[in-house]
Amino acid sequence: MQMRRDDNARGLCFERNVEMMVAGKAVQRDIAQHAADNCAQCLLHHIVIGNQAIGMLVTHCRLVDCEAAEIKMLVIAMRARMRIAAAMRTGSISRKTNETSIDVEVNLDGTGIYEVSTGIGFLDHMLEQLSRHSLIDLKVKAVGDLHIDQHHTTEDTGIAIGEAVLQALGDKRGITRYGSAYAPMDETLTRCALDISGRPYFVWKVSLGMPRLGEWDTELIEHWFHSFATSAGVTLHVENLYGSNNHHIVESCYKALARALRQAVEIDPRKADAIPSTKGTL
Repeated sequence: MQMRRDDNARGLCFERNVEMMVAGKAVQRDIAQHAADNCAQCLLHHIVIGNQAIGMLVTHCRLVDCEAAEIKMLVIAMRARMRIAAAMRTGSISRKTNETSIDVEVNLDGTGIYEVSTGIGFLDHMLEQLSRHSLIDLKVKAVGDLHIDQHHTTEDTGIAIGEAVLQALGDKRGITRYGSAYAPMDETLTRCALDISGRPYFVWKVSLGMPRLGEWDTELIEHWFHSFATSAGVTLHVENLYGSNNHHIVESCYKALARALRQAVEIDPRKADAIPSTKGTL
């Protein structure tokens, strides 16, 4: 470990790069820097195995007059992160009906890698944004009755992705639960707030002035968000505060959802082993 003291600050900064072998695979740990101010300091980081990021708490900390409560918090967080690393938070859904055939895979602890094909170009573009900005790995293969219209494919894609996210969340132990984000895009600004509550509810305050974006019927965009919220079991509020370009408005909705979702599914290191509800379940 390489340690550096900053004479202009009251704390300590730590930098470390460790390479090790785990089950024959090289693992590189990139540890972030945190300043200490006469208290315990833990280093939160991600372990990367190949191209797969695993959110994890490092089992290393610098203690300066550390209190027992702080040590306990670190131990709980460490155990939860190790549990998550051992069992990746993934979901896989195969939804087959007479109208659509949809296969979805998600990894909540991913890096935003996506592989999307729905047959609707603009929807593909939005789902790619959702993956990239939430850091949720996403695979979607959808074949639907587009010769009729896009309704069934749009709806069922939202349902399947929501179900996969719900499956990946498991018992929701340790999650932050709440997330909110503003997404500006040029002249447009959209706000999204969500609660992984287990109580589906959806509020949509977005107006679009065009019937289509590309070949996608714009009336179906609200329906996609509603389908996702319902199947994922989240309370979801999406509001476009202002904007004039329909492409920008819709894209900012998906990006705001992505950032809020990223926040909500993150493990809270202060309560990493607890269900975030006084009921004890979500």
